[in-house]
This record gives sequence, structure tokens and C-alpha cells, in this order.
Amino acid sequence: MFKLGLIINPIAGVGGSVALKGSDGMVKHALALGGEPKANVRAQTALKVLLPYQDEMTVYTVNKQMGEIAAKELGFETKLVYQAKSDSTHASDTEQAVSALISEHVDIILFAGGDGTARNIAKVVAENAEKNEQHQVPVLGIPAGCKIHSGVYAITPTAAGRVVELMLTKQLVTLTTGDVMDIDESLFRQGTVKAKRFGEMQIPSELRYVQAVKSGGKESDELVQHDISEDVIESMSDNDKGLYIIGSGSTTDFLMGELGLDNTLLGVDLVQSEALIASDVTEQQLWQKLVEIKNTRTNKAQQNVNLVITLIGGQGHIFGRGNQQLSPRIIRFIIEQNGGKENIIIIATKAKLMALENRPLISDTGDNELDQLLSGFMPITTGYKDQVLYPVSSPL
Repeated sequence: MFKLGLIINPIAGVGGSVALKGSDGMVKHALALGGEPKANVRAQTALKVLLPYQDEMTVYTVNKQMGEIAAKELGFETKLVYQAKSDSTHASDTEQAVSALISEHVDIILFAGGDGTARNIAKVVAENAEKNEQHQVPVLGIPAGCKIHSGVYAITPTAAGRVVELMLTKQLVTLTTGDVMDIDESLFRQGTVKAKRFGEMQIPSELRYVQAVKSGGKESDELVQHDISEDVIESMSDNDKGLYIIGSGSTTDFLMGELGLDNTLLGVDLVQSEALIASDVTEQQLWQKLVEIKNTRTNKAQQNVNLVITLIGGQGHIFGRGNQQLSPRIIRFIIEQNGGKENIIIIATKAKLMALENRPLISDTGDNELDQLLSGFMPITTGYKDQVLYPVSSPL
């Protein structure tokens, strides 16, 4: 089931029609002048694109005007994750709602607002990622405010819905970085535009290929695999004390070659400080190593455990085909050490993903509860600083 996080800033855009150039500190004045909030209407425009997929998704949102009403009026199943105390919502309501949505592990946070709303969301998303050492949850804005200077918004509300539709229909969706910008409204009202960058967020966008060489040749595959390996190796350098479990497969074999290390093509190897510390380990040997780490480390930075895997088998298996050494207890250890799936690094070329013809990746660990936990959209490293979101499913 797709988990769509939805936050609406119900007062966003209220100052636009009455020429206030924004609503920061001016809501009552804007309403007195006849200003009308547009955020709920624009949010519903985006949600209408998703009506054909109602049975495949749940909208995780906030009570009343912050999402619940807009979603329920269109017939979506909703789950409230936060209760705003009144209709006069504040920035703190948005921030607490974001925290609640992150805790629910939503696939994406869709929000309707302006640059002020984007700032509130970016603050919490960044703090959570840093605190829990996790990747940022993808976020996408529905333009509804007076000021839309940030690069985290879709072009139109309908366009926002279309991007989410791509995820729902299991299309490749590129993760890119969008800057969060805002301007000084008091200066703006005096005719001066002074924008400032307040951070960045991971946003999904329609996949764009920039083809430098033909995609079908060996040279192309080698170039792409080199870029993927460079990205992982850079991660290893930044996390020198960490343990990297390298799974089987041709793409991980290429990575080991780039490291100058011997590789067990159909087995599991252990790498630390870019050095091979164990080859072709069994499940029991791997578990003993993890227990040793758990009993000796004093903080998360000390021997953080990472798993690097690629697609195995013609149906896109990431677990359960050719890597049975990665048992449920091994995978759970990796997930539970930081409370998320961020330490599972999946690497694959876009050509390999496209060959699946929109079929999801499959987790077949033999543990149904774990397979459900692993289901959902996960980032796939497809090049250097290049990721796509791709769905993972449990066995049918």
C-alpha cells in the first residue's frame, strides 16, 4: 500500500489576491481585505490526478484544513498522524506534522504552501536525517503560496499529482536536490527582492536521461558501473570505521574490482577501511561478526554496518535469490541499528531496472513481516550522485 504524506498550509496564498506579497504576520489583515486561501483547492487539484489509484494508497495527514478535509472529500482513505489544536494553524503545527509523517515512514511528503511552508518542512526533514543518520524522505511541493522561489515545487498542482502518479505506477523516478529559498517579505513589499537559501530537500522528478554513449554496449555498462562504484567508494571513505557487507552479483563484483579486492561473485564478502577482512562468509560467520560489533561498539559511528547489494535473478530479487547468507536476522540487524533501511545500499544500472518493465524489486527473505517492512520505495544508486526511487514488493 502506497503511503502518501499530505500537509496543507491552509492560509497559504491568502495575501496574494490582495497584493500583500505574502502572508507572514499578515493573515488577519489579508482576510480583512477579502483575501481567500487557495491551498486546499490546489491540493485537491493534485489529488484528483490520483483518484484512479485510491485502492492502492492511504493518505497520512493532519486533521481538518491541514489535509483531512481535502482528502476525505475526494474519497481517499486517510490516517491522521497529528492533530492541530485549532483552525489557526502555526508553523509549529507543520513541523510537528512532518515529524509524525517521517515516523510513519511515508513514501513521500506532498505539501501545499509557499516558501515559508517549505522552510518549516526542510528544517524538520534535515534535523531528522541528521539525528537518525538517515536519508531524507522525498518531499514535493504543490505551489499554493504567494512566494514560490524554492526549487522543491512542481510546476503546477496537476504536475505534482503526475509525479506521484509515476511512483504509484512504478515508473522510474529520479531523486534530485531542490534548494529551499525564501525572501524578506517586508522588503518585497517595498519592491526589493532579497532571497536567501535556507537548505535543500530531496525531491522526485520525472526521469530525464542524458545519453552520452549508446546504452546497449559494453563500454556504456562499464562507464555506468564505474560511476556507481565511485559513489559507493566515496561513502566508504566517509565512513572509514564502518563495516560493509558486499552481496553477490556482477555489479558488486565490479565494485570490488574498483577497490582492488578479490571478490566472491556468488558469495558475501566483508570490507572495512576499503580492505577485505573476510571472504565468502556463511550466515553464521556473518552473524557472529555482527554480534561482536554490537557488543563492542560504544556509538553509532563506531563500526556502523552497511549492506551493499544488487539485483539477483531475472525477476529483480534483492533478497532470497543467490544471497541466502543474508538471513532475516542479518537484515533486521542492519535495519534496526538505526531504525530504518538507510544502511541497505542497492546498486544497479538504469538499463537493468528498465529491463524489469515496471515490475517491482522483490524481497523474498522467508520472513513475511520483514518482507512487508522492506516493501515500499527505496533509493537505488544508478550512478555517481545519481539515484532513482524504485518500488520493492514482498512475494506474491
